[in-house]
Amino acid sequence: MSILIYAESAEGKLKKVAFEAASYAKKIADSLGTTVTAVAINTNNAAELGNYGVNKVLKVTNDKLVNFNAKAYADIMKQAAEKETAKIIVIPSTTDGNYLAPLVAVNVNAGFASNVVALPVSTSPFQVKRTAFSNKAFNITEINTDIKVIGLAKNSFGLTENPTTTSEEDFTPSLNDADFAVKVTQVDKATGKVAIADAEIVVSAGRGLKGPENWGMVEELASVLGAATACSKPVSDMDWRPHSEHVGQTGKPVAANLYIAIGISGAIQHIAGINASKVKVVINTDPEAPFFKVADYGIVGDAFEVVPKLIEKLKAFKTNNA
Repeated sequence: MSILIYAESAEGKLKKVAFEAASYAKKIADSLGTTVTAVAINTNNAAELGNYGVNKVLKVTNDKLVNFNAKAYADIMKQAAEKETAKIIVIPSTTDGNYLAPLVAVNVNAGFASNVVALPVSTSPFQVKRTAFSNKAFNITEINTDIKVIGLAKNSFGLTENPTTTSEEDFTPSLNDADFAVKVTQVDKATGKVAIADAEIVVSAGRGLKGPENWGMVEELASVLGAATACSKPVSDMDWRPHSEHVGQTGKPVAANLYIAIGISGAIQHIAGINASKVKVVINTDPEAPFFKVADYGIVGDAFEVVPKLIEKLKAFKTNNA
C-alpha cells in the first residue's frame, strides 16, 4: 500500500503545489509506515519529487495529455491507485485539482474532503481539518470509506525537504476516446508575470487608485517583492485591469503568505476569497474600512504617499542586504 499524490505541472515543470502535496503525503506515510508514489504527467523534472519524500514516480508521457483533461487525468489516477493499492490519494486544491479530485473519488469509490489544511487529526477514525464557510471557519471531517481522497489547500502545509531515494517508472494507462470527448482548443496565458495561483506574495489594489494610469506603483511594488499583481472586482469590471487579475470569492481565490491590499475597502466577497492568506496588510485612507477588521497590519494613509515610501524602503533594504 502506498499513498498516492497527483504531481501537478505546467509546461513540463512541476508546480510548487506538487512538492507541497509530496511533503504532506510523506508525513502521513511516516505515521502509517508506508511509502509515497506520485503520478507525473508529461513532466521533465519528476526526479525533484524525491527531495520531498516521494519513493516512486509513475511517469506518464502522452501528447494527448499536454493540456489538462479532467476525465483522462482521473482515469489515470484511478489506474495508478489500483496499481499501487493506494488507500489515500492527495490532490492539490488548485483550479485543475478541484475538477480532478471529485472525479477521482467517484472512480475509486472514495470519500472526499476538500480544502484540507492540516495533517489528519486522527487516522483511526480518519479525520481531517478543513476550511468551511468561505474560509471563515474550520470543521473536522471524518472519511469512513476504504479509500480516501484529500484535497490539500494551497499553501496550507508548506514545503518540507526530506530527501529520499526515488525510482522512476514509465506508466502507460489505458485511455479511450471517451476520455477525450472534451478538447482544449486554445490556452491564453499571461506571460512575464508571477502567476496569482503560484504566488507567495500578492499585491492587490482597488478603486482607491482612482484610475488605471496609477497602476505603475502597484506593479513596481510587486516587482520589488517578487509578487503577483491582483485587483478587486470593480477594477476589473471597469477594465482598469484584466479579469485574470480579479481575486476574491467571485474571482481567483488567494492563499498567499503575504497579501497586500491597497485602496480596497474590503467587501465581504473579496475578503472571503483572500482570507486563507497568512498575513494580510491593508493600506486605506478610511480607518473604518471593513478590511481593517481582518487585517494583520493596517496603515491608515494615502496610497499615493505610502506606497512610494514603502518601495523606497524595500529597495534600500534589498541593497543593504544583497
